[in-house]
Amino acid sequence: EVVLDDRDERAGVKFKDADLIGFPFRVTVGKTINDGFVEYKTRETGEQEKYTPEQATEKLINIIKAV
Repeated sequence: EVVLDDRDERAGVKFKDADLIGFPFRVTVGKTINDGFVEYKTRETGEQEKYTPEQATEKLINIIKAV
């Protein structure tokens, strides 16, 4: 399932709400998209990395297949 948070709120509010809800992963399309990257964050570890959209998609698909 994918949730798109298109509310008219600041990014920090959206990130806090995503953590409160308990989303295990977050892909953020922000300023880094101009350089060809999205930000990928794992809630469990707090690890945040930059990937191309294709790499982020592949990573998420592999995680889902492993479950």
